[in-house]
Amino acid sequence: MSLSLVSQTARAAAPAVAPTFGALASRKFATASPVTSGARNHKVVVVGGGAAGLSISHQLLRHGNFNKDDIAIVDPAEFNHYQPGWTLVGGGLKTREELRTPLKSIVDPKLKFYNTGVTSLTPEHDSLTLSTGDKLSYEHLVVVPGIKINYDSIKGLPEALANPDSMVSSIYGYETCAKVFDTIKKLSKGNAIFTQPTGVIKCAGAPQKIMWLALDYWKKAGLYDPSNPSASPVHIAFATGLPTMFGVPKYSQALDQLRQERGVEGLFQHDLVAVEGNQAVFAKGEEKVTRDFDLLHVVPKMGPHDFVKNSQLADAAGYVAVDQANLQSTKFKNVWSAGDAAGLATSKTAAAITAQAPVLVANLLRTMEGKEPGVEYDGYTSCPLTTEYGKVMLAEFKYGGVPKETFAKYLGDQAVPRRAYYHLKKDFFPWVYKNYMLQGKWAGPKGFTK
Repeated sequence: MSLSLVSQTARAAAPAVAPTFGALASRKFATASPVTSGARNHKVVVVGGGAAGLSISHQLLRHGNFNKDDIAIVDPAEFNHYQPGWTLVGGGLKTREELRTPLKSIVDPKLKFYNTGVTSLTPEHDSLTLSTGDKLSYEHLVVVPGIKINYDSIKGLPEALANPDSMVSSIYGYETCAKVFDTIKKLSKGNAIFTQPTGVIKCAGAPQKIMWLALDYWKKAGLYDPSNPSASPVHIAFATGLPTMFGVPKYSQALDQLRQERGVEGLFQHDLVAVEGNQAVFAKGEEKVTRDFDLLHVVPKMGPHDFVKNSQLADAAGYVAVDQANLQSTKFKNVWSAGDAAGLATSKTAAAITAQAPVLVANLLRTMEGKEPGVEYDGYTSCPLTTEYGKVMLAEFKYGGVPKETFAKYLGDQAVPRRAYYHLKKDFFPWVYKNYMLQGKWAGPKGFTK
């Protein structure tokens, strides 16, 4: 990894610079497509070409009455990344290159693709401004740009990540995920700390997924004995800004039991604020706690893009304020949002998008026909938690942290890690994402769509 990560994230975070966007800081900036005067007005403009943007755009195209260029996608990225797979890269199970696809190759030719960023949203005028300075007008706007990763929210982190000799890594970026497995393989003894911040992040289970894979790797290498961790060459700690292992009580209880059985130290309500050499500095309430480490896996803080946060669409936290059921903006009836950018009271995962996209599309089309949005989203999301090589705990739940399990009636309690779920995570989900979800042909638990 090069120092380019530091400069990219600095640009993304600096308020004085006109903001662009991408699902992660690793998404590259392509040459901006020129905007011609004849292509500035669209029936629907979709801001974001990630999992949500592509799913929604292609579902609209498949189910609605649209002509060529009626729907536009705006995104500065060169590649679409299957981000859930970066945990597998960190565990040495996949390469990061096999989990990305040139964005231009995925966008249907009937869609107008603006390969550039957005600097501002002006829903009061039914328009937005591109990073080129040009404006687009719309009848309906779909805001799905994801969220940004703020690497510099942790002092010293960008420099540590950019240093190839440091034992600091993160699965949360394309540039950084390949370094994770290298650090796991290099560690032969010492303290390994895996962190999770306070606040909203992508896939709240991922910070510990990579920990469980690392533990299993060290166990197989004879470096860690779960039955006698104090006598093992490697010591493992999970430092989370949260008071529990997971946000859903059922799975949190199972994961904490797993943590205790495997001898992992739990550092609860420890929020990483700085990396100083081989020391990790945590905020625990009003006090600072410093821990030495020999390996540190970091999950940075995350948040909404500036052009969303600074618009009239935003809620108090900076996400798009939407109706929790129909995904329509609570402020502008011709604006919609889903995925990570939406202010929804559920976990931000690709699985959530599979359930949200059909609801948003159905309600947008109903509105275009003069009807009220009558299809509802129940908060469904999923988090396949790798607990070791070959096993996954498949957490599925809806609003309120209520389990909503798809396979329990066939395979039993999904809080129990199983090999079948591991193959869903490792093999099926990446395949269905690339071949069906991005084309608007996959609806998660409801399966394939026409």
